[in-house]
Amino acid sequence: MGATRALLLAAAQNRWLKEHAPRYSFVRKSVSRFLPGETLDDALAAAQRLRDKSIGSAVSQLGENIRDAGEADAVVRHYLGVLERIRSEGLQTEISVKLTQLGLDLSTDLCEKNLRRLLEAQHGERSVWIDMEGSSYLERTLSLYERVQADHPETGICLQAYLRRTKEDIDRLTSCQPSIRLVKGAYREAASIAFTKRREVDSNYLRLAERLVDEQRQGAVRRAIFATHDRALIQQITGFAAAKRVLESRIEVQMLYGIQTQEQERLARGGWRSSVLIVYGSQWYAWFLRRLAERPANLWFVVRNLAG
Repeated sequence: MGATRALLLAAAQNRWLKEHAPRYSFVRKSVSRFLPGETLDDALAAAQRLRDKSIGSAVSQLGENIRDAGEADAVVRHYLGVLERIRSEGLQTEISVKLTQLGLDLSTDLCEKNLRRLLEAQHGERSVWIDMEGSSYLERTLSLYERVQADHPETGICLQAYLRRTKEDIDRLTSCQPSIRLVKGAYREAASIAFTKRREVDSNYLRLAERLVDEQRQGAVRRAIFATHDRALIQQITGFAAAKRVLESRIEVQMLYGIQTQEQERLARGGWRSSVLIVYGSQWYAWFLRRLAERPANLWFVVRNLAG
């Protein structure tokens, strides 16, 4: 793990920084590049602008590790309102949720009940995506996904390429024709369970991505999303798909709002499925630091933003 990445991940977990850093205007200015705003209105307005460019979207309210059942219920009610807004405004936007927002730290049964409320409300019109969190939640997340996906097959799950076990997790999930969003990963993990060098993570990401292209082509995977800003990886994935004669419209690349905007538009113009994850809310500190750690080159965006 690079020193910069390690430092950023440590800062993301620091309680004092989490409480105090967002108060500083230069920190808020830095994060504004990656968030259209803190409200749902801001997020859906961004989704509308993206739709006009033939770019899809998913929205996610920031927050995690809720430890009160009432707070988890409030999150569910918020997302129910989000689904209604999406429907009434004619957007194809999806939602992406963390299970610890829905009460996983309190009870797996409570979390499953809350998740099912969201799945039942969206009536199979589009996917609800389950974000992956730290490795300590991995097994519970996979098991819960398997249970709800049996009743709601369009449900999607995020898998992390830096974990050494992800190949086996794909093996496990293909029996239920899953929808998978593949990311590199952005939590502090031990070297015994995660690749720590960038070239190792990139190499494993490409292997897994090619596997998912093949599995989707053969029908074992319902939908695959390749969530990366790495243009070299994107070229390799789209090149592999083209060699396999997979239609461009079946390959989806997802990026974060405000990053590689020109690449998002280029993919959309080329017929590939291009989508953007839009996050919003006031609890952005830890998320922001993890995004910088996932791709430390993003620090240059921050520096240029501050200097501008």
